Amino acid sequence: MVNKIYSSRISEYTHENGGRVLLLFLLFFLAIYQLITSGLNALALICVSPLVIVFVYLAFNQRMFTFWALIVINYLIQMKDITLPIPMSLPNEMLEILLLAIAIFDIRQTAKIEKILNPMLLALIIWCSFCTLEILNDTCNLGINFGAWYQGARLMAFQLLYTFLVFTIYISSPKILMRYIKLWAFLSLFSAFWVWKQQNMGFTPAENAWIQTRGRLTHILNAGTLIRYFSTFSDAANYGCNAAATTVAFILFGMTTRIRKDKLLFLITGILVFWGMFASGTRTAIFCVAAGFALYIFISKSFKIAIPFTIVFGIFAFILAFTTIGNGNQQIRRMRSAFNKDDASANVREVNKEVIRKYIQDAPWGIGLGMGWDNVPANSKYFKLATIPPDSEYVFIWIRTGPIGMTMFIICTAIMIAAACSTILFRLKNASLRGIGAGFTCAFLSIQLGGYANQVIMQFPNCLIFYGGLSIVFILPELEPAWTEYEQQRIAIQEEKKRLKLEKKLAKRV
Repeated sequence: MVNKIYSSRISEYTHENGGRVLLLFLLFFLAIYQLITSGLNALALICVSPLVIVFVYLAFNQRMFTFWALIVINYLIQMKDITLPIPMSLPNEMLEILLLAIAIFDIRQTAKIEKILNPMLLALIIWCSFCTLEILNDTCNLGINFGAWYQGARLMAFQLLYTFLVFTIYISSPKILMRYIKLWAFLSLFSAFWVWKQQNMGFTPAENAWIQTRGRLTHILNAGTLIRYFSTFSDAANYGCNAAATTVAFILFGMTTRIRKDKLLFLITGILVFWGMFASGTRTAIFCVAAGFALYIFISKSFKIAIPFTIVFGIFAFILAFTTIGNGNQQIRRMRSAFNKDDASANVREVNKEVIRKYIQDAPWGIGLGMGWDNVPANSKYFKLATIPPDSEYVFIWIRTGPIGMTMFIICTAIMIAAACSTILFRLKNASLRGIGAGFTCAFLSIQLGGYANQVIMQFPNCLIFYGGLSIVFILPELEPAWTEYEQQRIAIQEEKKRLKLEKKLAKRV
């Protein structure tokens, strides 16, 4: 009788809770089975699966929280003290796919999904289609390796498309756009602070272990007297190029905004990140900054802006290239070496390119996506290509996809930049909104130039930040009416505060 009552209560509870009890029992037995057969790591994965379920549930109820989580995780995932039991790219990819799934399942709340139809989508589809065809590339005569291809394609192509779709869909109002820019500013300020911390308070144990081993040859220079600081990034080159592009973006945001407190925040961010760029010792960064501002001179359509910019950066370049001003600072001396044609590092890269050019002649489609030292045998004709240091993102693409793929990537990138410039020049009327569009576009050009000399374009956090930023440019015309209204409201509040402050000041004099 007791068993019957007990069984009835369990049945009633299970019915009322929608089968959750059964799910918990299944998870419990699965955890025990994985512990017996696969050990503690598998057990841990099963045990945290309820947390994953809870997170997905919260994500569907708090869409923007998931988006902000993606931005923060993407920016900080490369910190040396953060270790994950899964590939570093998976958190980004999982969050992006989750956000896209939410947009599809809740299509009624997804604002004007047709806005994804723009030139950037066309360029990305062309590039992703080419990378998809690369699965048939059997240059190394190893057969079709789906796993290696997918690993290469998702990092080189698919993540670009995910980023474009997520930013286009979720940056849906002026308030969200401004929150994103400010979050990027705070994260950039944190990275600059972390450089200061590394300089004045030392490295964390994990950072010190890295710089004394893998990073020693490239980050401890001049007999240990010059250290290249890498902040929260994977290495100094990654941070330096990111800092250069970020500097361009926030200087332009600050120059064009009409809200005083935003102007202060953006200009301070640009200046401090520019300081961090020098601490990185990344010489290419100087040219990234120059390229970004040079593009702005073109799209600003204003001699009042073009002339001062040209004079200031002409003087800056002249000081670095033709004088010894600031040579007492090691970081400045290293940056100055970027103008040295006989620099040993640049010569090594040119030698590597000549070697690649000789081998790549017989591989017009490249050696294949995902192909590297671990899956190309030593007796293969293309083993040299699989193991030679690419040194830059463009050379990496050149090796994997050949001259054909390299040409395709450059064409697609040119389409995106040209279309973004056209949007700013001909479709936007609001001056501050043109400044935001120019900041994103010029920063994108800066990081592309950084990718010409360093392998940084597809690195975290650059891909999401700069491809996401360029995606925003194409939705600005749709946001412009709401932006103008939003800006006027903020200006009115700003002027009212100014009036009250003046009245208070005058009252004290009486």
